[in-house]
This record gives sequence, C-alpha cells and structure tokens, in this order.
Amino acid sequence: MAEETLLRQLIESLRCLPGVGPKSAQRMALHLLERNREGGLQLATSLAESMQKIGRCSQCRDLTELDICNLCSNPRRDETMLCVVESPVDVLAIEQATAYTGRYFVLLGRLSPLDGMGPSELGLDQLAERFNESAPKELIIATNPTVEGEATAYYLQQMAKKHDIRVTRIAHGVPLGGELEYTDQSTLAHAFGNRLLLD
Repeated sequence: MAEETLLRQLIESLRCLPGVGPKSAQRMALHLLERNREGGLQLATSLAESMQKIGRCSQCRDLTELDICNLCSNPRRDETMLCVVESPVDVLAIEQATAYTGRYFVLLGRLSPLDGMGPSELGLDQLAERFNESAPKELIIATNPTVEGEATAYYLQQMAKKHDIRVTRIAHGVPLGGELEYTDQSTLAHAFGNRLLLD
C-alpha cells in the first residue's frame, strides 16, 4: 500500500506542470519508475536544487541563481538599449533568435486589473527608478500582441516619454514564409495597419 500511495503522490505532483493531465502524469511517472530511475533521481535532485537556489535578478528580474544575472553583469551588453518583456521565456526566445545585445527588464506578467496585475505587481516602480538613475536611449517594448500586452505597451510608452527615451515596438504581423490567404484576419489587419515605408 505504501508504494501505491507514493505512486499516486508522484502522479499528482507531475500534474502541476502545464499541459499535463492525469493520463500524461501517469505515463511520465510509470516511465520513470519502469525505465529510467536514474533519470528520475537526477530530475528530482535538479528540481529540488533549482527550487531552492533560483531566484530573480535584482536588476532585470530574470531567473538566475545569482544576485545579478549573467546578462546584466556582462560589460559587453549595450546599456543604451533596454528590452521589456513579459516573462523569462521571452528573454530566452530573443537571445536564441536574434542578435540583440542590449539589456532586459522582465515584467513577470502584463497589466490586467481583473487578474490583480497592476503597475506595482509588474515592477514598474523598479523600472521607473532605473529610468531615473540611468535612462536608456531606446526602450524596446516586446510585450505580446494581446489586449493586455498592448495596454502594457502603452503604459510603458508613457513612462518612457517622461524621460525622453526613444520607444520602439517589435513588429507583429505576417510570419516569414507565411502566405496571406492563410493568415488570420486580426494578424493581417495589424500587419497592414503597421506597414513600413520602403526606400
């Protein structure tokens, strides 16, 4: 009976992961127990250590086990550019897909009063302090193109205007290699409305 109780606890623990339902959690638990106990032990060790040691960077709020993350402490990063993103996964995406060499600020969400997410929950007071101490020349807003993301972008734009910071927004629209007939209406409307002038 003790094994069954532990097995149920393992299955329920795995269900805390996004997109993992009862069947997927059961499959994962049984796979680890039947075929990869060494991997399971390594996962448990890494998970326990990560939960205890990984926190937030005191400057950009990204995930790190240091007080100041490697990106913020890197003297080669361009301090005149600051990219504001919604979550740590956005930092990873930009780092992997672009040649961006500036700094970051992670909001850990987006403005959404109904969900209790206001300026203070997003650390915008900390961002305002950063603007007061050493304002960047350019603020790159990389929030998602949702209603909340756009509201957050507008709020950030107003903050930057007070410090005469140039504000840019990442482009949204038709994906590279995409065809217009398969692009949804709102994406196409947004892309058409924000078309660029060609020289």
